[in-house]
Amino acid sequence: MSRIDELTKQYAPDGVEYRALGEVAQICRERVDHAEIGGTTYVGVDNLLPNFGGRKDSDYGANSSGAIRFREGDVLLGNIRPYLKKVWFADRAGGASPDVLAVSLLPWGRERLLPKFLYFLLASDPFITYSMKHAKGAKMPRGDKKATLAYRIPLPPVEVQREIVRILDAFTELEAELEAELEAELEARRSQYAHYRDTVLSFTEGVRVQWISMSDLGTLYGGLTGKSRADFTDGSAPFITYMNVFSNLSADIAPDARVKVGPHERQTAVAYGDVLFTASSESREEVGMASAVVHEPSSPTYLNSFCFGFRPNSTADLNPEFAKHLFRSRVMRDQIVKTANGVTRINISKGPFGKMSVPLPDVETQVRIAEVLDKFEALVSDLSSGLPAEIDARRQQYAYYRDRLLSFNEAVAS
Repeated sequence: MSRIDELTKQYAPDGVEYRALGEVAQICRERVDHAEIGGTTYVGVDNLLPNFGGRKDSDYGANSSGAIRFREGDVLLGNIRPYLKKVWFADRAGGASPDVLAVSLLPWGRERLLPKFLYFLLASDPFITYSMKHAKGAKMPRGDKKATLAYRIPLPPVEVQREIVRILDAFTELEAELEAELEAELEARRSQYAHYRDTVLSFTEGVRVQWISMSDLGTLYGGLTGKSRADFTDGSAPFITYMNVFSNLSADIAPDARVKVGPHERQTAVAYGDVLFTASSESREEVGMASAVVHEPSSPTYLNSFCFGFRPNSTADLNPEFAKHLFRSRVMRDQIVKTANGVTRINISKGPFGKMSVPLPDVETQVRIAEVLDKFEALVSDLSSGLPAEIDARRQQYAYYRDRLLSFNEAVAS
């Protein structure tokens, strides 16, 4: 930090100029023909990795409507659900989905900003928080382009930018190496858990089960309907978000998210024993992820509109602690994926979903299996201890220093 302080004091003793992003950069609009791009040069939202994790190759190209041309050095932002933090510094030219914003420096901007410095400004928590504040849509928040271009960024001297980029690049590389080692060990543990879970829940031998269709076992219900953005700004009723369902075996039934629900609205509140599913995704591998409600909500709690719920006829038939493992196991995931359709957006079809077959041992066996799997899964997923906590701590440490390095005193206009 001292080197940055020295450079800032030397080159900007009176503070740093701030400008709106749109004064130094633009959101690209030029189209590129789909024939020009392929798996390594096309970037859809699902090719951008969350938490500023970069990108992965695409297994499909642009659709017939074409794609937006981007160039090496541009910054690509996943514009759907900004909270996923999908930001990539383009190391090649290519084409992007219209749901990906390609931010390119204008000629004047290139004189004042290093492209990699701009990337670090946008791959930061302050920018993500700003994007979510101005996002449009309650079902699936979408970043507002006008607001994005209005985001104010610092323009420190290039010497300061260059030093910050050097530090963050080095820090990123070191953290990536250390985190890769931790992730490899954690992934090995996850694979062990998944293998054991899938073996136990395949019921190929030793346990007597009944196979019952979802429609015979219970009923499906939808998430929130008829809600406007205003309902999510001053509401008091808790609701379970998409990411809550996607990320957790057991749904958090006391979430911070709030929504306004009137006394005469016909909204379905979640209940103990329900199994919640994500209804839509950007890939087949991630659609229909399940989370069980294993505690009774203390007050009426609702489900977001991009998920749906399944309510068993009785928890005596389907124990929720058992269900949270079952619906993430291979025996059910293989069926769930087959109920989905779509190309760029994958959606669950409720009819085929209701026809899926669920393996059910007696309740005592369900409880016993759940207790064993809980202990195994806790070794992998508990963020309060072990490798996941260390990985999370490293990410927080990096985010703290990155945001400190990118904060400047603003120069007072004369």
